[in-house]
Amino acid sequence: MSEGKARIEETDIPEKMQTQNMACASHALDLFDVFDCISIAAHIKKVIHEFDKMYGSGWQYVVGSNFGTFIYFALETHNFLIFKGATS
Repeated sequence: MSEGKARIEETDIPEKMQTQNMACASHALDLFDVFDCISIAAHIKKVIHEFDKMYGSGWQYVVGSNFGTFIYFALETHNFLIFKGATS
């Protein structure tokens, strides 16, 4: 697992989900060069499908502001924002 400890900036999701999100991001940083954002994103995209199965569809990884249910944290030189967008 990545040596750096994740720093949660803000969240409104349960602790178990927080831990799962940070573990996913940390694992991606262990697998790929920190500058290989495409591979990191592809890895996380695969994991998001599992989140959809466990917690309902609509989960996304994106950078921005004004999200609904979300977690935002920093790990090493990357920031991560994971949120659940509205479903139709």
